[in-house]
Amino acid sequence: MAVSQPTFSDLLAVIEHHARYDYVTPIPGLKVGRTDSPSEVGHSIYQPSFGLVGRGVKEMMVGETPFHYAAGESLLCAADVPVTSQVTKAHPSSPYLAIHLEIDPAVVADLVREQSGHRAKPPENQVAGKYTLDPDLIDPLIRLVSLIERPRDIPVMAPLIQREIVWRLLHTEHGPLLSQLAFANGHAARIGRTTAWIRENIADTLSIADLAAQANMSIPSFHRHFKAVTSLSPVQFQKRVRLQEARRVLSGANTISAVAYDVGYESISQFNRDYRRLFNLTPSDDAANLRATLKPEARRSTQQ
Repeated sequence: MAVSQPTFSDLLAVIEHHARYDYVTPIPGLKVGRTDSPSEVGHSIYQPSFGLVGRGVKEMMVGETPFHYAAGESLLCAADVPVTSQVTKAHPSSPYLAIHLEIDPAVVADLVREQSGHRAKPPENQVAGKYTLDPDLIDPLIRLVSLIERPRDIPVMAPLIQREIVWRLLHTEHGPLLSQLAFANGHAARIGRTTAWIRENIADTLSIADLAAQANMSIPSFHRHFKAVTSLSPVQFQKRVRLQEARRVLSGANTISAVAYDVGYESISQFNRDYRRLFNLTPSDDAANLRATLKPEARRSTQQ
């Protein structure tokens, strides 16, 4: 007797059950979130990742490429890239729902080595692509999100299901773009190593010469390929990462001056100017808004 396959409606029900206003889950690399009304324009840095809109619409600029990102569509990013986004369709009775899953390039490389036969050539200088969700991804996505209510299983099962999701992605329309993460000598992978260093050493002073050497490129070539992959210069990228991390931390109880110094700013006035230029709010006003936004999640957690 044939077993019926889960449908997109089944996946949507699981997402809605577990979605949070702050997108946080206990599964490393996985975010499952909801938004009850159209949002302001937001700025972030996406790492290599897979995303899915379950309901609603988000307008995005990924690097320099615009996307109309709607229910049932999946988005793959194959590099660290700046993203500007705005939820444009959401309502309390029909909230915007989405999944965001970070992808480990080492897992991609391992699985690409296991593939046999012809491999499609990765697209040159393309860092993101959007397609309708492949049906083969529905079941593993349901199983991954459902682990949220089985914390004992997360350490063992989550990495296995995430690996399965990457394997299936490699055999969808996202495959050629995703596979470029596997080529250690490709431009995207070499630039990816330098963006990872910037994220991991957020407060350090940049040495372009050292980053170029890490990427095994000349300084002019490094600048050119860094801009092609991320759409930003290395200094602009570092500033965006610093400000994004500052915004994340400001939703807590940290003081603005402490946050500014922790992310590498030596001047509070410069931090305030850069923050307002990017987010259109002062750090103090934005922190108050962020805390107010997260209050519905706190109320919901209390009620459960």
